[in-house]
Amino acid sequence: MFKAIFTNSFGILFSRILGFVRDLLTASVLGASLYSDIFFIAFKLPNLFRRIFAEGAFTQVFIPAFARSRHKAVFAIHTFLLFLSLILLISLLVNLTPQLFTKAIASGFDRETINIAAPYVSINFWYLPLIFCVTFLASILQYKHHFATTAFATALLNLSLIVALLLAKGKNSETIVYYLSFGVVIGGFLQLVAHFIAIWRMGLLKLLFGGFKYLRKKSQSIQEDTKRFRNNFFPAIWGNSTAQISAFLDTFLASFLVTGSISYLYYANRIFQLPLALFAIATSVALFPRVARYLKNDDETKALQNLGRAFWFLSFLLTASTLGGIILSREIITLLFERGAFDTADTTHTSLVLIMYLAGLLPFGLQKLFVLWLYAKEMQLRAAKIATISLLVYTLFALAFIKPFGVAGLALASTIGGYVSLFFTLRVFGWQNFFAILRSRNLLYLIAGSLIFTALMIILKDFIDVYL
Repeated sequence: MFKAIFTNSFGILFSRILGFVRDLLTASVLGASLYSDIFFIAFKLPNLFRRIFAEGAFTQVFIPAFARSRHKAVFAIHTFLLFLSLILLISLLVNLTPQLFTKAIASGFDRETINIAAPYVSINFWYLPLIFCVTFLASILQYKHHFATTAFATALLNLSLIVALLLAKGKNSETIVYYLSFGVVIGGFLQLVAHFIAIWRMGLLKLLFGGFKYLRKKSQSIQEDTKRFRNNFFPAIWGNSTAQISAFLDTFLASFLVTGSISYLYYANRIFQLPLALFAIATSVALFPRVARYLKNDDETKALQNLGRAFWFLSFLLTASTLGGIILSREIITLLFERGAFDTADTTHTSLVLIMYLAGLLPFGLQKLFVLWLYAKEMQLRAAKIATISLLVYTLFALAFIKPFGVAGLALASTIGGYVSLFFTLRVFGWQNFFAILRSRNLLYLIAGSLIFTALMIILKDFIDVYL
């Protein structure tokens, strides 16, 4: 399990580094211009569908259903063809009416800008069917406890975009965005090739071909599996949509505050997301197939043992990240961003927002761990209800805090929503199960380690302030 976690973490870190290089190149080639805005909008649409529809909801529902199915190959191919057909239909619709979809995600653009952006939206959207195929193959690989391909293949998109930017250097902005748009599609194709090679090397092509071969003959035998999948999928879509809605509300509410508020949220959230992705998301991806398989075999004891080990692993890492990030928040922002137009006042505001976000790092990370129990038990509707409650709580506190606390109040509201989400997730998981995990000498180690780590961070902060 820990090998899989570290593989995922290293893959995410590698991809984030390449993403940072990509952002630097994009800024140097396009700057902050109309065409950079157009590209980000064009790429945002397939990414939005990917996060809600493909990678999120599909994986959470497919792996438990695949584990429980008696006719795995037929069920997998039936599900794949159904969803691919739907996604291809949406892609064709976007390409037939690109102006309509561009207007939907960039309502502030005038007609001329929408007409300029529409061709790029059409090209970028073909990334969605490619990345769905990647998600499908990745789900099968994850079920077989193979994570390396998916962890590192995400970097192929960034590499493709970096190459596109290097090839387009010196050309006009319109041509550069064309290069980037085709770079997105090529990046998706490269990810698909990488996953197909992994499937072939693991001897899983026979399973997929068997699914195609017996699809018509055994279609009746998977009706119950398909029905259960369908009943769980739509709640999973809503559960995954709440995070996107929350991010949209963040930006929308911040637009009513002083200039720079949206940027403070963006920069602070980028830092907050790094430990969340490196530790919590990497752990949940590695653990999910294992827990789903144990619960399918009615081996709840082993499922709880694995969850307990992951809990303490995450608790130590996320607590250290929280304490270090809060104590050194100003120093982190200064090191990463304070240069050029980003001045000391911007650092002060951004570091305060970062502190508010980091106060919720532990509950956000642990919630991603314990919600696996709900997904593995095919309780997606319960998970969706919890996500809805969390979104409502966030909205209420955001509206209450925006006036007295400004942009930091929005981050604090998000943190409160994270605590609420963890509370209700643990209630479904079972307080008895949770306290059984908590009753461990690791709790004493965590408290003692946190005190020592806090003291070390304070000493480091004083050293930085005095000598640097």
